Amino acid sequence: MNLIIGLAWDWIALLIIVIGYIGYTLYRYFKTRKIITTLTESEFKEGYRKAQLIDVREQKEYDAGHIWGARNIPVTQLKQRQKELRKDMPLYLYCQSGSRSSRAAWLLYKNGYKELYDLKGGFKQWKGKIKKTDKPKY
Repeated sequence: MNLIIGLAWDWIALLIIVIGYIGYTLYRYFKTRKIITTLTESEFKEGYRKAQLIDVREQKEYDAGHIWGARNIPVTQLKQRQKELRKDMPLYLYCQSGSRSSRAAWLLYKNGYKELYDLKGGFKQWKGKIKKTDKPKY
């Protein structure tokens, strides 16, 4: 009898953890959709010239190819470099597929940035003009 009760509590604890995780994941998903507006490529092209265009990928990815006019501020450096960004202008963010730009949006939103936009599908879906950074090869 004690063994059955012990197993039941183990399953109850596991169920509570799973429900908590699912709840947290749903909260993050819906909150992210509220703080960042995901734009199609054509919508993104319409507005990014009047905004701050930020590539949140790492430097090597940026050098390999980026959207014309984008500044590189990797999400790993964003906390230290956010003073380079203006709060009174929209921020157009993109990464390779969309997950890093969502993390960047969370960080920026917590620090008072409100107009946040993301490129649907990220850079790998971009069909517009790109620029490659020529680095000297030693």
